[in-house]
Amino acid sequence: MDDKKRMEELVEKLNEYSYQYYTLDNPTIADVEYDRLYDELSELEKKSGIILENSPTKRVGDVVLKGFKSVKHLGRLYSLDKCQTKEALSQWLDKLIKFCGSMPKCSLEYKFDGLTINMLYENGLLVRAATRGNGIEGEDVTEQVKTIKCVPLSIEYKGTLEVQGEGIMRLSALAEYNSKQGVTPLKNARNAVAGAIRNLDPKVTASRRLEVICYNVNYIDKVFATGSEMIDFLKQNKFKVSEQYVLYDDKQKLIDALDGIQNERDSLDFLIDGAVIKVDDTSIRERMGYTEKFPKWAVAFKFPAQETTTLLKDVVWQVSRTGKLNPLAILEPVDLAGVTVQRATLSNISEIRRKDIKIGSRVFIRRSNDVIPEITGIAEHTPQSVDVKKPEVCPACGAPVIEDGVFLKCSNVKNCAPAIISMMSHFASRDAMDIEGLSDKTLEMLYNEGKLHHFVDIYKLKAEDFVDVEGFAEKKAGNILNAIEKSKDTTLDRFIYALGIPNIGKKASKQLADEFKTIENVMKATYMELVCLEDFGEIMANGVVDYWQDEKHIEDVEELLRCGIKIAQKQVIEGALTGKKVVLTGSLPTLKRSQAKALIEENGGEVSESVSKTVNLIVAGEDAGSKLEKAKKLGIEIIDEKGLFDLIGK
Repeated sequence: MDDKKRMEELVEKLNEYSYQYYTLDNPTIADVEYDRLYDELSELEKKSGIILENSPTKRVGDVVLKGFKSVKHLGRLYSLDKCQTKEALSQWLDKLIKFCGSMPKCSLEYKFDGLTINMLYENGLLVRAATRGNGIEGEDVTEQVKTIKCVPLSIEYKGTLEVQGEGIMRLSALAEYNSKQGVTPLKNARNAVAGAIRNLDPKVTASRRLEVICYNVNYIDKVFATGSEMIDFLKQNKFKVSEQYVLYDDKQKLIDALDGIQNERDSLDFLIDGAVIKVDDTSIRERMGYTEKFPKWAVAFKFPAQETTTLLKDVVWQVSRTGKLNPLAILEPVDLAGVTVQRATLSNISEIRRKDIKIGSRVFIRRSNDVIPEITGIAEHTPQSVDVKKPEVCPACGAPVIEDGVFLKCSNVKNCAPAIISMMSHFASRDAMDIEGLSDKTLEMLYNEGKLHHFVDIYKLKAEDFVDVEGFAEKKAGNILNAIEKSKDTTLDRFIYALGIPNIGKKASKQLADEFKTIENVMKATYMELVCLEDFGEIMANGVVDYWQDEKHIEDVEELLRCGIKIAQKQVIEGALTGKKVVLTGSLPTLKRSQAKALIEENGGEVSESVSKTVNLIVAGEDAGSKLEKAKKLGIEIIDEKGLFDLIGK
């Protein structure tokens, strides 16, 4: 295929994908795939010197919907040049340094992954809001944007002003929306924003609890000396701005700071797909100017994609340690964030039905950190698409499947091999008893040889139990036995987590350990004591109480203790806060939360995450919320940071 034909093919594909995304709000391709095709077209255009009339490289955005009024922006909205490696960013910065004579101050900001909004204010009132459109004109979405509570309807500044921001939907808001019965689940937060803003019914916008994070003054009849001054102006006029706005005048420190943003990406409650670097001095910006598409004084550093699309080839069912049948998606292999992905998680049969997931369809998959990806929604069905069948019997042992709420469970869990092996694997895992070398494969072999039937049996293993097990030399068996012996010295939170109490994860295990101090107290905890713990709902509280109703579980703990497990008690430090349980809430003026926690513990206090009758003291800062209110109701002593310093004599 010659270059011109390939260009025609790419232009046709890209324009169709853009139409699906921007006009119909129904993306059928992931951003990373679109970018790859777009970059290929750009390279061919450079090589041939030809740009087709309808090439997407000739415009920033896309066509305006017929259902919306078209409006012109006072100032043009530009796209951003991008780089995807630190080497490319280094080269961009070198050009900047050469132009300026030295490294100028540059801001480092989040690159939010949402929908651009341009808001016009006249005489201090919001008179219009529009999408970016093609950068020159966009769609009038004023009534929709007015429903967004963080957007000010009036401001102090009385001149003509255009403010540019990014419409986002927080991931917590997305999860809450998708949890509602009777609503069609939204595919992802970015698509949810586009569908809400570009919807003719403003009630839809309001229902999704959007926010607009403002980062640029697009038009104003005054001059800012720096970008920082511009951000301060936005703050003064009560616009919501990003917490991430840091200035650097050192090239290497700026490049190194990207790692911190990328590492925190998965802990944020909103989507970012990179970081933006901008020259802070507006006089330098003016001298550098613009290309046809983007400013020369700014660049976007793109992070590896966390979402793409691929074909769902099959769904298999796996048995968990609790007997739940978990659906696992088998995918056509696809590269995502530098890893070849072939499998993804699915929640349960109800979610499969609700998201209309079918075998043979193209699906969106998302990957965070190093965990197995999840399917977030359907990109498109194909003629080969078929429904996922609900299993009638356990795929491992053949026992009938029973329904437990939205989940399917094996009715023979106590004798189902995968459930037993999974339970033992959880018990031995790093965050539980931390028995090094006791892998799933090893546990499976020992189970098949009749050496293990339950996690208690791990502490009864002897050297001779490994003699007939394939692949176990004396040294390897010795290493495992040493690891088992070493694991006997543990902490209460690890021990609780290892037991595998339903719905009790690492955080809840630590809460139980901090609150009740001993395993005996945990076993005797009442429903009312448990439900008073922070974030402990009825399901978790009932789960703990019900767990100890089974005599077998009590016998397991007693047997483990007889096998030599020693649960370490926290050492008591003598100090001004000895014997006091303290809760931190809100932002303190000078101390980070980690510093405040360390200070309390150094002075003999114990920091608790939840407010209950057993708490002695609350240290409250700015924006203290529900914990403070609960403390007031319980009559707990409340102090601020200064009060804490006075108490410990600092």
